[in-house]
Amino acid sequence: MTLRNSSSVTEFILVGLSEEPELQLPLFILFLGIYVFTVVGNLGLIILIGLNSSLHTPMYFFLFNLSFIDLCYSCVFTPKMLNDFVSESAISYVGCMTQLFFFCFFVNSECYVLVSMAYDRYVAICKPLLYTVTMSLQVCSLLMFGSYVIGFAGAMAHTGSMLRLTFCDSNIIHHYLCEVLPLLQLSCTSTQVNELVFFTVVGVVITISSISIFISYALILSNVLHIPSAEGRSKAFSTCGSHIIVVALFFGSGAFTYLTSSFPTSMGQSKFASVFYTNVVPMLNPLIYSLRNKDVKLALGKTLRTVLS
Repeated sequence: MTLRNSSSVTEFILVGLSEEPELQLPLFILFLGIYVFTVVGNLGLIILIGLNSSLHTPMYFFLFNLSFIDLCYSCVFTPKMLNDFVSESAISYVGCMTQLFFFCFFVNSECYVLVSMAYDRYVAICKPLLYTVTMSLQVCSLLMFGSYVIGFAGAMAHTGSMLRLTFCDSNIIHHYLCEVLPLLQLSCTSTQVNELVFFTVVGVVITISSISIFISYALILSNVLHIPSAEGRSKAFSTCGSHIIVVALFFGSGAFTYLTSSFPTSMGQSKFASVFYTNVVPMLNPLIYSLRNKDVKLALGKTLRTVLS
């Protein structure tokens, strides 16, 4: 895909979260802390899963990919966001389109990784005797490959339709990253095709992901309720707890952001809401999966003992 610029605009200005000078340093410190925590947490989980053979299972294979995606899409925009707090907030046309592409790619891919994780939990709880065969390395690899391919297709659709637009005089993006809807507001040509592409792609991703995850957990719930012992039911639910929390945080905050951004008067509100799923959720995911997971705790203790001994 060639980044051909048919616009008179060669760079954009990212307004960021606030234009108040006295807030720039506190915001820089806050988001630097979030970013460091995100990088250390996700990179640490990736290394931990890679080093410990006890975590070489389908569930942790998917978690490995989830952490990889969270790490990558935080790196797509957060360094630029931090830089904008303390210096010039300009981004080139090519840089903006590149940021848009990779952001869409990783966000779309994460949706389908979460679907794969829900399917993994369904097979583990509802068909435990067939788990090893059903969730083979080949199947898991195909699920992840499919997630990245669909993510790539969605990103191409968003970015390709954006490249056909012309940007004339206005180049101020009222956001901290190059997002689809804030960019559409700057176009001096018709954005009907772009809006159709945006709401079609987002609608398909959210609908397919939500329905797939809902069906998986409906079947899990039905199966768990037939387990006679309370201990067995509790154990089954505990294996799904972390995933349910991550799904609720990611889809809940993402849906709220895009619902509010659909109304022009709510763009400022959606910008602050998007902080949650772009910055906070990637930071929380490693915590959720480590603090609530006995296998991860044991692997971490083993790794630390090996390193310190």
